[in-house]
Amino acid sequence: MILKILRVDGGIPEKTNCYIIQDENTKETMVIDPGGSPEQIIEMLDILDAKVKYLYLTHCHGDHIRGLKQVKDAKGGKILIHRYDVEGLYNQSISLTDYIGINHIEIDADSRVDDGDLLHVGDIELKVIHTPGHTKGGSSLYCEKEKCIFTGDTIFRGTWGRTDLPTSSLEDIMNSITKKILVLPDDTIIYPGHGKSTMIYEEKPIYFDLKPRID
Repeated sequence: MILKILRVDGGIPEKTNCYIIQDENTKETMVIDPGGSPEQIIEMLDILDAKVKYLYLTHCHGDHIRGLKQVKDAKGGKILIHRYDVEGLYNQSISLTDYIGINHIEIDADSRVDDGDLLHVGDIELKVIHTPGHTKGGSSLYCEKEKCIFTGDTIFRGTWGRTDLPTSSLEDIMNSITKKILVLPDDTIIYPGHGKSTMIYEEKPIYFDLKPRID
């Protein structure tokens, strides 16, 4: 698997992580969270000679969808998002585009995904895991073969996503983290929506032993 990490301008001070996954044999490609800087994303897709199959949204917030329309128009691909977050693609009170000062984005998903769905990009298989809490339709993508999970804003290095926003829930996000993410193998890499990557074994003590992360 070829993996590229682009830190793009989603309209908030902290850059958004946009991930590009490609099967190196077929060139089939998935873009996860094209949250801004569409020219940068398109340039990388051109360098990779990418055949874009999916544009996957871990959730509907403006800083994760800001570059979506431009990338879709330039490179194609089906827009996928969990069905519970579809409304946020056209409801500004949920996407928070006005709140973060970016233009409202009106675009619909090509397909809705559900917990347990399997997506294939060439020979790469990714499993959809519904991880609500930051939004009610937040989801993560787990690749067992490559030992990695893309978590959006559910879990970060040393902390978790905000739960004071529309459709968010502290109880839900803790259940998502402890019962769906941290049950994965310890050597699984966590690729979050912002900031640095981490590992399952590094995050477990925070939630199960109530120990702060120090590094």
